[in-house]
Amino acid sequence: MHAWQAVERGHEVVQIEREAEARGASLRNFGQIWVSGRAGGEELDTALRARELWEEIGGRVPGLGFRANGSLTPVRGARELAVAEAAVARADAAARGHKLLTPAEARALNPALRGAFDAALHCERDAAVEPRTAQLALRAELLKSPNYTFLPGREVREVVGAAAVRDDHGDVHRADAVVLATGAWLGGLVRELAGPDLPVRRVRLQMMQTDPLGEPLPTSVADADSFRYYPAYASPALDELNARQPQPETAAVHRMQLLMVQRADGGLTIGDTHEYEHPFAFDTVEEPYEHLAGVVESLLGRPLPRVRHRWAGVYAQCTDPSRVVHRQRVADGVWLVTGPGGRGMTCSPAIAETTANELGW
Repeated sequence: MHAWQAVERGHEVVQIEREAEARGASLRNFGQIWVSGRAGGEELDTALRARELWEEIGGRVPGLGFRANGSLTPVRGARELAVAEAAVARADAAARGHKLLTPAEARALNPALRGAFDAALHCERDAAVEPRTAQLALRAELLKSPNYTFLPGREVREVVGAAAVRDDHGDVHRADAVVLATGAWLGGLVRELAGPDLPVRRVRLQMMQTDPLGEPLPTSVADADSFRYYPAYASPALDELNARQPQPETAAVHRMQLLMVQRADGGLTIGDTHEYEHPFAFDTVEEPYEHLAGVVESLLGRPLPRVRHRWAGVYAQCTDPSRVVHRQRVADGVWLVTGPGGRGMTCSPAIAETTANELGW
């Protein structure tokens, strides 16, 4: 997205990618543009601006698979309902497109939700793209410009002067500005430039994807555990939910919520877990998948299709809750932009736009 912003503003861009193509958190996510749970203020403003940019770019790049599908969070019981009611009562609820729906109204939007629930929180502004192919489609569009060069299989190893870097092929790249958008790679050059106290941590997650559902899932779907994870739902009602109705043991141990999005092929992307303590496990474990399958089946009122993919991913998350992302000038003409974790897919177009504006592109 930084490359997109720069090319759009008439600049020449050389994008250096450590692998043959992006393989990290940018692909291992839900493809959600998730406005609903964002913290009020700068984070919500960033998400709403990103939502506009996603729709604009999606209109030009159909391969992104952009769709304004919205989301539904079904709730059960008085305590979950109270959290949803508090979200709808927020001053910024209209900006998010938040409404509280009856089960019948929710099923009118998403007939696949045949399970039992008492109400559903609808977020009209939520949207989705295809995470496994979005970067490929975006890069294919960028390559139509003579101002864009993509250099895969190279790693920047050294800053060698003002806005100049050397890669591991020994080539030096000189520019007016260098942006290090390093994802979850926080060692090596990043540690050398930013120091040991970088306010960013790595987070590991587990997710899965099923065979086609066999019917449309018109909205993204979350469960009430997402209230515990996203800052927009902080309220006395949430405190009461946490105190009186704790998560099931597996969900609590793995810090889980349900998020679910239907892919273009009809399959369901389902997750996720959160692991913060290092060193991370190197294997995936079955209990979280079993928990998620049970939650999904209770909402769909039918068995889950066969799971065909399971994976783990790692993203970088800024530990300063007042910032959407960690953006730091680490050398003359060199900026580090990292740590959007948990909101990177949602906010990336606006994060890049802000970088471009602050750097005077």
